[in-house]
Amino acid sequence: MWLAGLIRLMAPFGMNERLVRTSVFRLVRDGWLGAQSRGRRSRYRLTREGARRFDQAHHRIYTPPNPDWDGDWEVVLAPPDTAGPAARLNLRDELAWEGFGTLAAGAYARPLHGDSALPRIVSALRLESRITVLRAKDDPSLGGASLAARVGTAWDLAALAADYRRFLARFGGVIDTFRAAGAENGDPGQCFIVRTLLIHAFRRVLLRDPQLPSALLPLDWPGAAAFALCRDFYRLTHKRAEMHLAATLSPDGDPLPPANPEFYSRFGGLD
Repeated sequence: MWLAGLIRLMAPFGMNERLVRTSVFRLVRDGWLGAQSRGRRSRYRLTREGARRFDQAHHRIYTPPNPDWDGDWEVVLAPPDTAGPAARLNLRDELAWEGFGTLAAGAYARPLHGDSALPRIVSALRLESRITVLRAKDDPSLGGASLAARVGTAWDLAALAADYRRFLARFGGVIDTFRAAGAENGDPGQCFIVRTLLIHAFRRVLLRDPQLPSALLPLDWPGAAAFALCRDFYRLTHKRAEMHLAATLSPDGDPLPPANPEFYSRFGGLD
């Protein structure tokens, strides 16, 4: 993306040129973006590490939750004497990003569903010989408390539920307004702006959500309603929003590269 196009794209959100340039500089410094200069123009793309992080977030935000769970857990044991403070902090943050809850100091767990992220995390942090990783299943016959009973202490579901409800209260009427106004033929800029604000607010809650199986969640869990709201709004506005994106980033009419197939799989499928 050319920096000038990004500056134009962010202007409606109250971000001036200086703020955009500062933000991009920090993303380059932190390893998310790489820069390429052509004369006085600058173009940026995701680095390999930035693309990895982006793909992780993309999957978390746009993939429908998987309700299936066979009762298996992933458990990580990392006692304080197995690694230094920095390595343990990095491990805790990586595990939290993937939805692991803290059972005790150095003990983490999450319900196992889908592909495990542990091989990638352990390899990236070079902790193969320092931590213990296992799969477990609750066994009531042993007499102790189950892992399922620890959900309330391992994750702060009450705070997450409150944040989801604030999100629904803020955006609940948005989709009705757009439907009534005929979003299919609406203003592309408005569709893009509201869609961006909606996803921005949604991901701030969702990326802290361990996305536990429904069997471990309260019956009135609001996460499903928040996902449905984003899905319906995205499907309603994405064509017009993409029109604005293309026109803003390529004002001279040069076509943008086609979206990859993953884009059209967002929220279970787009036209």
